[in-house]
Amino acid sequence: MSHACGALAAALVGTAEFYQRQPHASTELSGFVMVALIVETLLGFLTFTGSLMAMGKLQEVLPQRPITYPKQNVINFLLFAIALGLGIRLILVPTDTYLFPVFGGLALVFGVLLIIPIGGADMPTVIALLNSYAGLSACAMGFALDNKLLIIAGALDGSSGLILSIIMCKAMNRSFTNVLFGAFGQIQATAVKTENRPVRSASPEEAASILEAAGSVIIVPGYGLAVAQAQHKIRELFDNLTRRGVDVKFAIHPVAGRMPGHMNVLLAEADIPYDRLFEMDDINGEFPQCDVALVIGANDVTNPAARTDKGSPIYGMPILDVDKAHTVMVIKRSMSPGFAGIDNDLYYMDRTLMLFGDAKVFVSEILKELPAKVAA
Repeated sequence: MSHACGALAAALVGTAEFYQRQPHASTELSGFVMVALIVETLLGFLTFTGSLMAMGKLQEVLPQRPITYPKQNVINFLLFAIALGLGIRLILVPTDTYLFPVFGGLALVFGVLLIIPIGGADMPTVIALLNSYAGLSACAMGFALDNKLLIIAGALDGSSGLILSIIMCKAMNRSFTNVLFGAFGQIQATAVKTENRPVRSASPEEAASILEAAGSVIIVPGYGLAVAQAQHKIRELFDNLTRRGVDVKFAIHPVAGRMPGHMNVLLAEADIPYDRLFEMDDINGEFPQCDVALVIGANDVTNPAARTDKGSPIYGMPILDVDKAHTVMVIKRSMSPGFAGIDNDLYYMDRTLMLFGDAKVFVSEILKELPAKVAA
């Protein structure tokens, strides 16, 4: 929400400057200054409402699936073209004050329509992109106010957000234009299969026994860990297993969680040693030799369908190879699908055990069993 508030502030400053300078519009709102104000308000308003939509999807206030409607692409581009046209008109004739509220309103609406066609699985990339828009809006505000600090800070924020969004697109095997334009070339979320498929579940006692006997454990954190705020309990589990001589590592997927770097921040908050955190490309080769892969709330980034099912919405997305571990344990509240809206084949494998429950509570139950076994 920080970039949403920053973008709104920039847009409101631009609006205030536009009306404040009206008495001397012919001299103070001419040429480059007016261009900067239009860019500032356009990006600021659309970033604000777009960020609210992204937050709604992540908080499950809005459906995580893409929200589409007939002629959506045509309507979106037409709306943006009208807003842009009004902006150009205001640049040429800044005294047409009656057009400015319409221009701002169209920018607010476009921000909503830009984000709702994008599925929840793409939200980390969208957040990075919106952060870039907020930075560019601040940069434009710097030009309008002749503030060099704002120009530099905004340009840095805008460029870093853009670079990060491109990196995130590569990590998800999605094109940048697909995310940028929402429904253009969008892969629609498929309906979850309702067929009955058997799953194996385990209790905290059984999970503790498996972890106790393991020589190596790779923990895969995801959004479920963040929701449950289980990072400190994971730290306790890490300490417990490490004291037993178990080699414990953490596998971090670049788009795990609700924003870029989310998992790194959570684990750092719990003082997990940084040298125990491994990026996807560095850790994937170790899963075949790993005794236990413990997945905590990570869904789409561990789905083997990304490698095998050409009809899957996430086909081609690089994933963590947890299915290659000797034993896989997944802590999850239910069998509900992830952001991409599809079932995870990992959950139905013979070597997979589902640990149903809140991550924080379940890990706490595991920790209660481990000391008891030591004392015995």
